[in-house]
Amino acid sequence: MEDEFAKKRNIRPTEKSNLPIVTLLVLVLLVLAMLYVGYEYISDSSSNSEELTSVVVDSTLEESAAEPITDEPLAETGSVEESGSNSKSKTEPAPVAAEPEKPKPAISAGSIGGETITHSVQGGETFSSIASRYNLKTETLQGLNSDVSDVKSGVTKLKVQVKAVHTVGPGDVLRVVANKYGVSKEAIMKANGKSKDFSERGEKLIIPFPSKK
Repeated sequence: MEDEFAKKRNIRPTEKSNLPIVTLLVLVLLVLAMLYVGYEYISDSSSNSEELTSVVVDSTLEESAAEPITDEPLAETGSVEESGSNSKSKTEPAPVAAEPEKPKPAISAGSIGGETITHSVQGGETFSSIASRYNLKTETLQGLNSDVSDVKSGVTKLKVQVKAVHTVGPGDVLRVVANKYGVSKEAIMKANGKSKDFSERGEKLIIPFPSKK
């Protein structure tokens, strides 16, 4: 009885544990996870390499990269340099001295025709106004008086060429005298400084040319 009791007392109780199975499952899962991650990485790297090889290199970028980049265009800098050199090479022209006024060419009374009278310059009169009074061109009056450079009131006397000098007779009203010489009545009044259509017997009337000489 004692031997049986001793045998029963020395028998170890059996222990049941699931730890090895769990560890094995964890290791298997880790291996599977590593295989999956490795496959994804390999597939991504292969796709990226295909994309890189499929990229077309732009030749224009290579050409532009080969050319030097400057801040200012060459054309503008060239024009600036040229303008600067031109401005330096150009010199200011020397002031031109004013040429003395050339005397008017002389005109003979015979080339115009008619009769010659003398006109005494009054205040405010000029070559132009006197020429207009006797229906002459300013150049003609200046040519008849080429020795006169300036007109002065009460001092200068000018030679004036007219068509005729008419002495008023009986019945010689201005209209009749104008018809006789083929000029207008207004032209006769202007040449004689008249403001009214009136003439006296024995009066000498200046008859201007019908057209400017």
